[in-house]
Amino acid sequence: MKSFLDAMKCFLDKLTYIVGCFAGLLIFCCGMMIAYEVVCRSVFNAPTEWVMELSTYCVTVAGFLGMSVTYAAKKHIHVDLLLTKLSKSACDKLEIVTTLVGAFYSFIFMVKGAQMVMLSHELNNCAPTTLQTPLWIPQSSMPIGMGILFLYLVHDFLEKLYVTFCSKEVNK
Repeated sequence: MKSFLDAMKCFLDKLTYIVGCFAGLLIFCCGMMIAYEVVCRSVFNAPTEWVMELSTYCVTVAGFLGMSVTYAAKKHIHVDLLLTKLSKSACDKLEIVTTLVGAFYSFIFMVKGAQMVMLSHELNNCAPTTLQTPLWIPQSSMPIGMGILFLYLVHDFLEKLYVTFCSKEVNK
């Protein structure tokens, strides 16, 4: 079980690194597009029609893809007001439950997001803008990002179960 968890963690770390680099690149592109818009608007008095749409897509996609990066770095919001009052054993068990709940919600979000993407693709939904962007393209970041987050949560759930219950039996 431990080797499976180690292999899963290694895979998720590599996947998250790639996704994080892509999300960072999108944020950089967003900044460059906005700088271009500022120059066009203020210097040449010629605003663009596409910067707002594409920069919004970049930020949205980076946000969904960045969820797993944030979780892997342990930077998600963590309220420990209750945890400081509990024993180590109770904290471990509460973390198992909260990780399972997080995995459940990220799974639902992933499935519903995938259904939304498929429906947008089937109906050929496009943004009502000059670019006519097919909406399934930016929407795809939702099930992908939530899917990677789901895998991380499943890994952490299994690892916490193993550490809390199985590793103590092995050490006896």
